[in-house]
Amino acid sequence: MKIQILDEAKADLIEGFLFYEKKSAGLGRYFLDSLYSDIDSLLLYAGIHRKIYKSHYRLLSKRFPYAVFYRINETSIMVDAVLDCRKNPKSIENRLS
Repeated sequence: MKIQILDEAKADLIEGFLFYEKKSAGLGRYFLDSLYSDIDSLLLYAGIHRKIYKSHYRLLSKRFPYAVFYRINETSIMVDAVLDCRKNPKSIENRLS
């Protein structure tokens, strides 16, 4: 299986990086390293996470209040969004619709 990070999810990662880098120098890099590690774990654990909004699985990050939303097809794991869990749940649902 192959992991595909869609452009919207890459933009989410950059947004998170910039947010945490403003808080403390180097924290943005740690954020990216942590989230990419969580995403890489999908090669082993894709499909075991809770399914929400009918079509997406949700992987909760181990170190930050973020969730990775992904779908699975026959050949790949598609990461659609990497969102802050502190956002309004309706905005998350609208984003994934």
